[in-house]
Amino acid sequence: MRARANREGVAMDRDQTVLEHKLAQYKERDVFQVKLGLTDIDGVIRGKYVGLEKFASLLSKQGGFCDCVFGWDVDDQLYDAGRYTGWHTGFPDASYRLIVDSERWLPDENCPFFIGEFAVAEGSHPICPRSVLSRVLEEYSDLGLRVRSGFEYEFFVFDETPHTAQDKDYRNLIPLTPGNFGYSVLRASAQSMNFLDLMDWCRQMDCDIEGLHCETGPGVWEAALQSQMGIDAADRANLFKTFAKVFFQKRDLMATFMAKWSMDYPGQSGHYHFSVCDENDINVFADGAALDGMSEAQRFAVGGLQRYLSELLPMLAPTINSYTRLVKGAWAPTAATWGLENRTAAIRVIPGGSSSQRIECRVGGADANPYLVAAAVLSAGLAGIREKLEPERAIQGNAYEIEDSLPEHLRFATNLADAADKMHKSGLARRAFGDEFVEHFVMSRRWEVQEYQRNLNNWQLRRYFEII
Repeated sequence: MRARANREGVAMDRDQTVLEHKLAQYKERDVFQVKLGLTDIDGVIRGKYVGLEKFASLLSKQGGFCDCVFGWDVDDQLYDAGRYTGWHTGFPDASYRLIVDSERWLPDENCPFFIGEFAVAEGSHPICPRSVLSRVLEEYSDLGLRVRSGFEYEFFVFDETPHTAQDKDYRNLIPLTPGNFGYSVLRASAQSMNFLDLMDWCRQMDCDIEGLHCETGPGVWEAALQSQMGIDAADRANLFKTFAKVFFQKRDLMATFMAKWSMDYPGQSGHYHFSVCDENDINVFADGAALDGMSEAQRFAVGGLQRYLSELLPMLAPTINSYTRLVKGAWAPTAATWGLENRTAAIRVIPGGSSSQRIECRVGGADANPYLVAAAVLSAGLAGIREKLEPERAIQGNAYEIEDSLPEHLRFATNLADAADKMHKSGLARRAFGDEFVEHFVMSRRWEVQEYQRNLNNWQLRRYFEII
C-alpha cells in the first residue's frame, strides 16, 4: 500500500506539471474551455464544459461533482434503496481527478476533452467503474502481468433523430438502410461518406477503429476498436459509444447500442478480446509446444471464465433488455461454454502465436459498461490462473445443443433479477470488487427490475434506445 501511495504521489506531481504546460498551450491557441466526462455505473458519461479559470483550479486541487450520478438511474430517477448516496446524505460533491494522459481534441469543437475519475482520500473510489477496473488491473500488475484488450461493438443506425424517435414512441423507426446485408460492400460503398467520416472522426479522437462493416440486419454496423494496453481499451470503448452517437446525431441520424431493439433481428454484442503479457511483453497465453498453442495460463484463464462468468453476469448483461439477446440460436451464448475458434460458445479461444493468441468473451452486450465488462472478465480469468482451474471439455460444433445438459453453475440466468441475486452471493465479486460496490451495483440492477415491472412493453425502447 505504501508503494502504491508513493506511485500516486509521483503521478500527481507529474500531472500538475503537465497540466500547467497544457494550460499555457490552450491560451496560445485561443482555447477558452475544456470538456470533462466521468462515467457512471451504467456507462453513461456525465460531464460539463468548464472555463480555463475553473480548469486551472483543478491544477492545485481535485474537482467536485455531485454524487447524485451514483444515486440515480439512466432516466435520472433517484434510487429509493441507495446506501452510498441519497436524500439521507444530502447529495454532497464527490471528488474527482482528471486523467492527464486522456486528453483528446473533439472533432468540430475547438475544445479538448479529459476523462475524469472519482476519487476518495483513502484510496480508489469504491463505486466508480473506472476505479473498479483499475483495481483489477493492479492485481495483474502485482503479479508482473499486463493486459492487452479490445472491444467490438454492433449498433443499429436509423434515419431518425431523438425528437422523431420519441414522437413515434420508438415504433416504426426507419433504419438507415433496408434488408440483411452482412459484410456488404454494396451497402458500405453506398454509405461510404458516413463510414469513412466515422473512422476519421474516431481517429481524431484517438479512438481508432480497426475495422468497420455492415452486419446482418437493416442499418446495423459493427466496429472493432484497436486493441490497447491496460485501462486505455475501456476508456476508448466508452468514449466510442458516446461519441459515435454524437457523430450520427450531428448528421440527423441516430445510433443505438441497446442489446436488442427488435425481436426480428439478432442482438447487438459488445465482445471483449484480451491477452496477457509478462514484464518483457511476452504473451503468456501463447505456447507453441502446447495443443492449439494454449499455454497453461490461457487454459486456467478459460477455466476461470467458465467457473465465474455466471456469477458476474450483470456486469456484462446489465439491463432488462440484455436478456432478450442471450437466447439460443441468436449468436449470443446462454452458458459458459468454450471452444477453439467457435462463435457459438461464450468463450472463444483464438490461436495466433505470440502476436495474437487471445481469448474472446462473447457474453457482453453493446449495452454494457466497458469498464465493468473488462473488470468482470479479467477478474474471472485471473481467478482461474490463481486457482489453476482447468476448463471443461471444449465444445465442437453447435454449443447450443449441449447447454441444457451442463452443470447449473455454467448456465446463465435468463433474467436480470436472477442474475443480480447470483452476483449478490458471489464470493469472487466481493473479493475482486469489494462489498460496497457489489451492494450498490446489485441494488441498481434490482431497481431496473422494479422499474420494468411498473411499466409496459415499450418501456425498454424508451429507456435504453438513446442513452445506453
